[in-house]
Amino acid sequence: MKKSELLFIAIMGLGMSLIMTLVITYINTGMDSEYINRWFKAWLAGFPIAVVASAIVAPIAKKITEKFTS
Repeated sequence: MKKSELLFIAIMGLGMSLIMTLVITYINTGMDSEYINRWFKAWLAGFPIAVVASAIVAPIAKKITEKFTS
């Protein structure tokens, strides 16, 4: 796998995990003085999962996209 592909996967995992954990933590627990701590704990767990999921899904999504667009 190329370095650019690995970087893409890491950036996608970072972005997806940040947005999803921010929103889901807010929906589940609301905003208070401990929100950032709860979000950070959720993000620490979610980030590696998001990176692995991106590594699995990105090549599949690329192939499907190529089928529809070529």
